[in-house]
Amino acid sequence: MIGIPSLKVLVKGTWDPRQTLAKSLRPINAAWGCVFAALGLSLIGIHAIDVAERLDPDTGRLAGTALRQAIFLGIGLIACAIVAIPHNRFIGALAWPAYFIVLGLLVFLLVPFVPESIVAPRNGSRRWINLVVADFQPAEVMKIAYVLAIAQYLRFRKAHRRFKGLIVPGLITLPPIALITVQPDLGTAMLFVGSLFAMLVAAGARLRHMAIIVSCAALAAPATWPVLKPHQKVRVIGMIQQVRGDRSSADDINFQSFTAQTLVGSGGLTGTDDRHARALVTFNRLPEGHNDMVFAVIATRFGMVGGLVVIALFLVWLVSALITAAQCMEPFGRLLAVGLAAFIAVQFIVNVGMTIGLLPITGVTLPFVSYGGSSMLASWIVTGLIFNVGLHRPRPPFRSSFEYGDDHA
Repeated sequence: MIGIPSLKVLVKGTWDPRQTLAKSLRPINAAWGCVFAALGLSLIGIHAIDVAERLDPDTGRLAGTALRQAIFLGIGLIACAIVAIPHNRFIGALAWPAYFIVLGLLVFLLVPFVPESIVAPRNGSRRWINLVVADFQPAEVMKIAYVLAIAQYLRFRKAHRRFKGLIVPGLITLPPIALITVQPDLGTAMLFVGSLFAMLVAAGARLRHMAIIVSCAALAAPATWPVLKPHQKVRVIGMIQQVRGDRSSADDINFQSFTAQTLVGSGGLTGTDDRHARALVTFNRLPEGHNDMVFAVIATRFGMVGGLVVIALFLVWLVSALITAAQCMEPFGRLLAVGLAAFIAVQFIVNVGMTIGLLPITGVTLPFVSYGGSSMLASWIVTGLIFNVGLHRPRPPFRSSFEYGDDHA
């Protein structure tokens, strides 16, 4: 670690700050897998966005959205490097201020008298703040601030080992879920539950307590039907129709889903040529091809092989993040890596699942791949934080692991 050298070393005059720094860092670590996988996904995403947005491939330049995505990638890489530099203990000190600041931004989005030039509703949702040069989506940054807050809370505690001890993490989780749901953005709000469960399990929460909570939530789920928005009910109904094999809504509520599935199938094993793929996406009128449904565009262009490559890159990213968490003996760093990895994993599963018709369409984007400055920036900050955990060795005092003597009790 970086610290004050011993008196013996100072007397001998052999203390070298470069040697001390080298001992505190792990330049070769598993988190490099996250960086390279994220870069591969981002580059694939830029090409897929260009295919979705531009019919003519011979102009010699990227479509406007693809060019902006490339710029967002550059900004994301810079942000990744910046958050990887300081020790995660310093970042942990910023957890609660970040949590409450971003929570305030989520409240700001819902204030009715804010001018539409600042918060413009889109498709009935209030999710973005207009920063003139780009739109900012606080929910994306809330994912990071939330994981920081939960990791900071749990790092030295044991209360979550008892059922009542799960109340406080639940109360920390409730405000962002409620505010994001009201936007409305139920898909993003539900991602927080997966991250919370992953961090609680990593921190040693009892699985039987978690199972009770899941069972109660499943039993209570039907009671939420009356409070769902009309478009949310339509998506559930559409999913049920798909499961039954009913294609009567293929030109109505299931148009986006069936179109995406058709394009995924059109790519075959190895995909279609560039010009053909652009024509298929354009003339099939795939909604949100550059955003929510970008995986369908990739499958059209590169076929099942391309889809499997994307899935493999996400698996490399996830496995690298989990290895980084396992190798970190400091509780905050371990929980940080697990919580962030859970967000990316659940988001990936939901996006691909809804694209191929296994899950209802929720508007959840594909990390690193879908168009969006906030999403790209947040995804790369997540990668930078995980690299931070892998790069810096723990500084005492820290608990060696989340292991308890009564784990099997």
